[in-house]
Amino acid sequence: MIQYSDSAECVHIVVAAGSGSRYGGDLPKQFCLMGGRPMLMTTLERLDAAAPGARMIVVLSEAMVEMWRGMCREYGFTLPHDIVTGGPSRAHSVKNAVDTLDPERVGWVSVHDAARPMVTRAMMERLLGALDAGHPGAIPAVAVTDSLRMLTPDGNSVAVDRSLYRAVQTPQLFDGRKLIEAYRQEILPTFTDDASVMEAAGFIPLALVEGEVTNIKVTNPGDIERIMSNL
Repeated sequence: MIQYSDSAECVHIVVAAGSGSRYGGDLPKQFCLMGGRPMLMTTLERLDAAAPGARMIVVLSEAMVEMWRGMCREYGFTLPHDIVTGGPSRAHSVKNAVDTLDPERVGWVSVHDAARPMVTRAMMERLLGALDAGHPGAIPAVAVTDSLRMLTPDGNSVAVDRSLYRAVQTPQLFDGRKLIEAYRQEILPTFTDDASVMEAAGFIPLALVEGEVTNIKVTNPGDIERIMSNL
């Protein structure tokens, strides 16, 4: 079991620095309206409700910082959060946030995509349970329902057994001290999520816990409408 002091600072890092190019539109998807206000506001509120009391850090592109502050004023959004500017990749952006943490005080750290506004307390409790069991980190994942094929070097493809694969979600949850150490290594293009950063640093095994099919990542046009129809 991972032990933290009573003064440990637990942290949510929300990555909102992406351009959301696949979604289209005039704004990155995290700022598009969901329920009449920017989706990022819902993401932050639901994450705070799922694990309250943690420090909130939002990673934004430098060009979007003032726009976001203006949105907060316009919509009366007052949930406390710190702002960190992002880097050239997702991993660099998370590193910028991780670098603000105090290794002497940090407790657990969650890293969450701004475009997943449907996190629940039940899923967060499963992640926390895995950390309590002694794992250095925990990842929510769901079964793959589509058939899968693997591309081969000759340009063809072969069927693979989808039961051997899981689709990974966020928030991913980690022992903060280990996450800080993991992000001291060189950032590689293969680091597509924080679990891959932790594994490369030797922090294994990471726990795979049950995610939720409703924990949709808004990626394509129509995804916000899909989420709203299920509320």
